[in-house]
Amino acid sequence: MRKFLGIFSIILVLVLVIFFYWRFYYVFGEGVKAGELNYMVKKGYVFKTYEGKLIQSGLRSKTPGTVASYEFEFSVEDDSVANVLMLNSGKVFELHYKEYLGTIPWRGHSKYVVDKIINMKEE
Repeated sequence: MRKFLGIFSIILVLVLVIFFYWRFYYVFGEGVKAGELNYMVKKGYVFKTYEGKLIQSGLRSKTPGTVASYEFEFSVEDDSVANVLMLNSGKVFELHYKEYLGTIPWRGHSKYVVDKIINMKEE
């Protein structure tokens, strides 16, 4: 019985570790978004994270007769990338991001995490 409980415990821990990695650290998708940086802030109660919003050019509507803008909300882990974004609000950026399946408090509030700036220009 002890041997069974030991093996069962090891398998359970292994399954939980794999699930945690898959849910919070596995990169589900990568891509590039371009648009005007609306804001970049550092906020949080316990874990201070960088959060931003990019307004993409173009309009879309979910229902006929209405207009909505593209908005891309994201988090930033790297302090140097976040500082460049904070100092250049209102400029047009091309940002490379990674998409995760879940969020963790010390990484940010969004499942989209910007890891580098590809291009920056005046509008």
